[in-house]
Amino acid sequence: MMDMSFFAPRYMDIGAGAASRIAVMLGKLGLSRPLIVTDPMMVKLGLIARVTEPLDRAGMVYTVFSETVPEPVDRVIEAGVRLAADLDIDCIVAFGGGSPIDTAKAINILLAAPEGTRMRAFKVPVVADAAALPLIAVPTTAGTGSEATRFTVITDTETDEKMLIGGLGALPLAAIVDFELSMSVPARTTADTGIDAFTHALEAFVSRRANPVSDSYARAALGLIGANLRAVYHEPDNRAAREAMMLGATLAGLAFSNASVALVHGMSRPIGAHFHVPHGLSNAMLLPVVTRYSLHAALPRYAEAARIAGFAQPDDADQLAGAKLVDELDTINFDLGVPTPEAFGIGRDDWYGRRAVMADQALASGSPANNPAVPDAAAIIGLYEAIY
Repeated sequence: MMDMSFFAPRYMDIGAGAASRIAVMLGKLGLSRPLIVTDPMMVKLGLIARVTEPLDRAGMVYTVFSETVPEPVDRVIEAGVRLAADLDIDCIVAFGGGSPIDTAKAINILLAAPEGTRMRAFKVPVVADAAALPLIAVPTTAGTGSEATRFTVITDTETDEKMLIGGLGALPLAAIVDFELSMSVPARTTADTGIDAFTHALEAFVSRRANPVSDSYARAALGLIGANLRAVYHEPDNRAAREAMMLGATLAGLAFSNASVALVHGMSRPIGAHFHVPHGLSNAMLLPVVTRYSLHAALPRYAEAARIAGFAQPDDADQLAGAKLVDELDTINFDLGVPTPEAFGIGRDDWYGRRAVMADQALASGSPANNPAVPDAAAIIGLYEAIY
C-alpha cells in the first residue's frame, strides 16, 4: 500500500459558458461580495464583463483590482492587500491567465498574515497553509493550471528572485474552467501557455514525487495536449482543440500540484526573474534540452509519455520512443516559433554573467530535486549554456 495525500479544489465548473454561471457558484458557496483580481488587458478588452455581467444580474457587489503585471511581483501583492484590507469582501475571484491567478493567491496568503509581513516570509521551504478568504479561479488561458494548484510564484523586487510559494493557502476553493475564454488569446500566448501545460504534465509524470493519482491526471493531460497543441496555435478558432487544451491544462495542474514540477521549472523561474521572459516561454526554451539531459534516468517513463502524447508508436521500444520525444519537443519549438534566449534579445555577456546565480536560485527552489536526474550547480550552468 502507498501512503499519499491529494489536493484539489472543492468545486469545479468545467465547460463552454461556465463563466456565465459564476454568480450561481458563488451563491452555492454562500458568497456574494468578491474582490476580482485581473489584469489591465482583461479590462481594456472588455473580457472582464464575462464575469461582472453575471454578478451584476445577480445583484452582487464587487470591486475590481486590475494592477497585476505579467510576472507577479511582491509590490503589486502588497498593493492588493492594502486594497482588500479596506473592503467589505467575502471572497476573491481571480480572472485571467496565470499571473492574475498567482497574484490573487499571494494577496490571499498575505492578507491572512500579521500586518507588515513580506511575501518572502512564505517562500519554500515555508508551507503557506493559511489564507484569508475563499478563492475562486477563472483561467482565460490553457496553460498554467494555477486554478487547480496549491502553488504561486512571486518575484521579490529587491533580490530579483522568483519565489516558489506553496501550501493549502494557495489552493482555490473553486475553479471555473470555460474554454471559450481562451478563444481570443494571441498566438504567442497560446503557444507559450500550451507548452507550459505540456511541461506540467511531463514533469509531474517523471517527478520523483509522482503517485498513482497524479499519474492518472498526467496521462490524461499528456494525451489531450499532445494531440491539440499545434491545432490551437495554427487554428485558433478550433473549438474542439481549445476545449481539449483547456481541460488538459487543468488536469496537468492537478497532476503537478500533487507530484511537483522538476528541473525545467526550477531553471525557468530565474530566467523570468532576471530577463523578464514569460513563464511559459522560458519553460519552452528549456524543455527539449532538460528532457534530453534527464532521459537516461527515467527512460521508461519518458517513453510512455511519448506514446501517450502521440509522439511515438505504441510498439516503439523505450529507447526509440524517448528519442522521438526529444525530437518532437525540438520540432514543436520550431513550429511554434519559440526563440532561444539569444534570439529573444538577451545579450551573451548578461546571460553568461548570471548563470551561477540563476543556478543557485534554481537549486534553492527545491524543484530540481524532484527531477529524475538530479543536477548540481555545474550541471545547471551547463544546461543554461546549452540553451543560449
